This record gives sequence, structure tokens and C-alpha cells, in this order.
Amino acid sequence: MVATSDFKPGLTIELDGHVYQIVTSEHHKPGKGQAVVRTKLRDIKTGNVFSKTFRSGEKVPRAHVERSSNQYLYNDGAKYYFMDNESYDQVELTADQVGELAQWLKDGEDVAIVTYEGDLIGIEVANTVIREVTQTDPGLRGDTATGGTKPAVIEGGATVTVPLFIDVGTKIKVDTRSGEYVERA
Repeated sequence: MVATSDFKPGLTIELDGHVYQIVTSEHHKPGKGQAVVRTKLRDIKTGNVFSKTFRSGEKVPRAHVERSSNQYLYNDGAKYYFMDNESYDQVELTADQVGELAQWLKDGEDVAIVTYEGDLIGIEVANTVIREVTQTDPGLRGDTATGGTKPAVIEGGATVTVPLFIDVGTKIKVDTRSGEYVERA
């Protein structure tokens, strides 16, 4: 059992015979009454996302998922190929199964493939990754009075807002959960 105070994104729980993954959770204390935890849950089977509010202190059963370490190999446009680091078996995932995480994949890097009772839930990438900037506008000298930012395209195709001093070819650290620039690497 897991208490609502321990909810965090990525945690899997069981409710009414279904398995859900927590997308967001927010503690809310109204002026009167008991504190509540507002969550967005994603159904593992269907992918549907919905909101649910829990009373603070309520406990729900945790769904135990398995994570296997895999190396990302390549994609051929329709499928993404991974290799299990222990058995060296290849795993194929469709673009729908990988989803938006495809922008954070890089050949040779490790990811976790998450399964529940043999059914694929999805993949998990590292919280931060180091990527090279492939396209950005040059920063204008003297245009830093407001701590300016500009958009930059990094390896994998993701667009990240970076400080003006970042140029093409610079390696940066990016938070994959929020898509935000962290620091120069």
C-alpha cells in the first residue's frame, strides 16, 4: 500500500481492478476541511488520462511493475529497436508505444522498458540527458539585460529554450521530464 503523500509521477497504482500510472500529483489544502491530493492518472491498457482526487492520508495498492535495462539501437521509421542488456534479445516497439519519448532517444544509450504482468507499459529514459545543439539563432551581443533566451533544436529533434550564449555544436544537459535546459555540459 502506498499513501497519497508518497504519490509522484511515474508511480503505478491499482484502482477498481485497473492499473494506472500517476502523471501528476498536487497536494491541496483548502481553507476549510481536509487536505486532498489531486492527480492525473493514465490507464496503462488504454492510455486514457483522467483526473482523480484522493483524501490526504488515503492508501491505495501499488502495482508492481518490472523494469528491464535495454540499449536503444535504431529506428526504421515505423519501429524502434532495443537490445536487452542481459539476454541480448532484440525488442521492437512501435512509434505509438514509444510516443513523445522518441525525441530523447539516442543510439547506444540505455533506457528502461517497463512491463506489468507481461504487458508493455512503456519506456523510461534518464531524467537528464546530454545532447548537442544542432540548430539555433546566433545570440546578439549586448542583448542580455533581461537574461534572454532563444529556441534551440537538439539531437533527436526536441526544441529547448536556451540562454543566448549557447551556439550550434554546444553540448547541453536537458531535463527530459520538463524539456528544460539545465546547464552547459
